Amino acid sequence: MNLERAAAKMVCAGFHGTMVPKELEDLIARGVGGVVFFSRNVESPQQFADLAADLKDLAKGRPLLTSIDQEGGRVMRLREPFTIIPPMRAVGAANDEKLAREIGRVLARELRAVNVDMNLAPVLDVDTNPDNPVIGARSFGRDADLVARMGCALLRGLQDEGVAACGKHFPGHGDTSQDSHIDLPALNHPLERLLTVELCPFKAAIAAGVAAIMSAHVIFRPIDEKYPATLSEPVLNGLLRKRLMYHGVIISDAMDMKAIADHFGFDEAIVLGARAGIDLFMLCHSHEQQHRAIEMIVKAVESGELSKERVAEAGERLDRLFAKYVKPPTRGPLPPFIGSAEHQAVAQRVIERSDPSSHAVAHDPTEPPPT
Repeated sequence: MNLERAAAKMVCAGFHGTMVPKELEDLIARGVGGVVFFSRNVESPQQFADLAADLKDLAKGRPLLTSIDQEGGRVMRLREPFTIIPPMRAVGAANDEKLAREIGRVLARELRAVNVDMNLAPVLDVDTNPDNPVIGARSFGRDADLVARMGCALLRGLQDEGVAACGKHFPGHGDTSQDSHIDLPALNHPLERLLTVELCPFKAAIAAGVAAIMSAHVIFRPIDEKYPATLSEPVLNGLLRKRLMYHGVIISDAMDMKAIADHFGFDEAIVLGARAGIDLFMLCHSHEQQHRAIEMIVKAVESGELSKERVAEAGERLDRLFAKYVKPPTRGPLPPFIGSAEHQAVAQRVIERSDPSSHAVAHDPTEPPPT
């Protein structure tokens, strides 16, 4: 095993601008496993498709995972002329699994057309706390069974069309009253409650073959009093791997969110996360941090803090994901179905079959925070 390239594979890098910066070229040459896109990277569908293709070409034949948050509602990095998908609250209110699956297919067709391999969706959080500042309409609803059914239908639609789904935010961010982009939430729910509410949609998604699961920057005190799920071996290895028997890729929520950045040193957080079971770290802004993460994984293995087997295990899981979902770049004119009347009609059926109150999304003049 080439340790540096194995460590680099565990990094998914974000960047600024609509062209490939030199710093990102260097990271791809170093071996990063993926790239995550935001609206800051998008001018038009054709420009974006070409940008994603350019990045894949820079990997020189090895798989490079391209990913984006295209949930629907307020969290859509690709907007018009792409099909505008209603909030997942509206999809849940429509309560039609066939329609939710078709929404997943619409999302996937348009993403695959512009060279995106993974959608960082669906949100599997159960919206049990009306004071939650970050989930809200991103959730399918307040009933765990509804979230499980709609989430599985949507992720099947995504994966039907060859785009990997990523269920988030494990083991559940729905009952928090704090935003992990800003603070470090903590919950006291006993495991019995987690199993019947928060974990219900994740158990269903695992049974449905979800390609990846994203961790939450939330402390679940009955399981781990000190560390949020992203850094917690009892949560990721104990609960997700051993109890729920999940064998796929675990992705961290963005490591520059304040729940991590303000409470743990960056170097410490990378090593803790890797030891706990993170296979792919989301590092959305700083190229310096992206390089630093690679170096910290290498140093931790060399010092014995992190086992070489854990890094190899992450690489094997990523390889299986890449083999199934990472596709070679396509070039040329885009297919006419992006934003087509047929796709818009699917979104319109959600609106028609759901309560009007579920369509409302608070105005946010800025792009929502990552993941």
